[in-house]
Amino acid sequence: MEPTRAGTAARPRVGVSGSDRPRLARHVRLGFCPTRQKPILLLPETVVVLNATGAGILELCDGRRTVAEIVAELGARYRTVPDEEVRRYLTQLVARRCVELPRSGENTDG
Repeated sequence: MEPTRAGTAARPRVGVSGSDRPRLARHVRLGFCPTRQKPILLLPETVVVLNATGAGILELCDGRRTVAEIVAELGARYRTVPDEEVRRYLTQLVARRCVELPRSGENTDG
């Protein structure tokens, strides 16, 4: 586990595998900020401005596609996409509870 700061609990490391089927958490929505002309991630009481790469990954997180399929789709769009970078990004979002990894057999129709 990671060291903790005073008053905060450490978050366990969560790995994302190629067979996981990530989806946005129920309390999270993708949107677009017309003022900034950028994609955004909407959470309760928080707005996160995304870059094009982050938005592209999250648009494909529908609970149906595997991480490997997401990487392949991004690779078709942009030629090269580092698999490890996509996994690291999704792992961070899982740790922040913005992305969920449904268990096998769990309903993914959000």
